[in-house]
Amino acid sequence: MREIVASAPGKVNLHLGVGEARADGYHDLVSVFHAVDRREVVRLRIDGDPVAGPAVETMRTTFFVDRPDEDIDGPGNLAWRAVEAVVARAGVAVPRVRIEVDKHVFVAGGMAGGSADAAAALVAANALVAEYGEPLSPQVLYELAASLGADVPFSLMGGTALGTGRGDELVEMLSRGRLHWVFINPKIGINTGKAFSLLDDLRHGNPALLPHLDSAQLSQALTSGDVGRIAAALHNDLEEPALTLRPVLKRVLAAAGDAGRRAIVSGSGPTVAVLCDSADATRFAAEHVAEQFDAYEVFVAEGPDHGAVVERVS
Repeated sequence: MREIVASAPGKVNLHLGVGEARADGYHDLVSVFHAVDRREVVRLRIDGDPVAGPAVETMRTTFFVDRPDEDIDGPGNLAWRAVEAVVARAGVAVPRVRIEVDKHVFVAGGMAGGSADAAAALVAANALVAEYGEPLSPQVLYELAASLGADVPFSLMGGTALGTGRGDELVEMLSRGRLHWVFINPKIGINTGKAFSLLDDLRHGNPALLPHLDSAQLSQALTSGDVGRIAAALHNDLEEPALTLRPVLKRVLAAAGDAGRRAIVSGSGPTVAVLCDSADATRFAAEHVAEQFDAYEVFVAEGPDHGAVVERVS
C-alpha cells in the first residue's frame, strides 16, 4: 500500500465586498483572502495496478472538529470530484485510490474547509498522475480548481490575495509580518445563498448598505504590518445579513472583540475571526471566549500560510 499526502490551508476574508446582484444571479466580489495554518490533510491510499474507469474507490473523513449530521464521504464531495477531474483531464489510467481526509477546519463555517480539501486533492492526484503519465500544468490545475468552486483557486494558491469576479480571479498581495487569529464556531449554520439574498433585500431598505468594493485601505495596512491599522481596515459586507439571520452572533462579536483587537464574521459565517496582537494574546482571547461560550468550538491560527502542497509520497 502506497500513499500520497497533501495539505491545504483554511482561510479568512480580511475584506469581502459584494456587488449588486447580476442578471445571472451571481454577485461580483472584491475579496482579500488570507490563508491560515489550520490545514486540511488529504491522503490518497494506492494499491493495485492502473485500471480504466473511475479513479476513486472509497472516501473516509476523520473529524478533528465537530462532525456534521450529514454524511459527506461520497462522490459529491469536492475532494472526490477533484481527484476524478485530474485523472480525467490527464487521460491516463491510474490505480484506484481510497481518499482519507483529516478535517481540521470547521465544516460549513465560512473558512473554505471543503475548498481546501479539493485543493489538496488536486495536487495529490496530480502527483499520482505524474507516476503514470504527464502531470497537469499549474494553469490547468487552476482551471479545474475554478470549476470546482470559487474558493478552491485560493486554497491552491495560499498566502494573501485579492480576488475579484466570483472571487477566483486572483492577484497576490504584499503583506508584512504574521497575523494572529482566534476562530470561533457557534455551530449555527448559515446558508451562503440565503446570506447573499438577504443582503440584496437589506440593501433595498437601507441605502447605507452600499457595496464596499475598494480594498485600498486594507492593502496599505497590510504593507505597513501595523496590526492596529489592519484591524481598522477589516470589512465584510455579508456580516449584516449573518447577524440578521443569527442574532446570537452579535454577542459573540462583542465578547470576542473585547478579548482581541477586532472581531469579524468570516465569509458568510457563522465562524467569527478575532485578530489579536500576538500569539500570547490569542491564547488569552481563546480562553476568554471559551469561558463565556463553552459549547462553541475555538482554535487559534496564524497567517499567511502557503497554499496546497504535496507533503509526502511513500
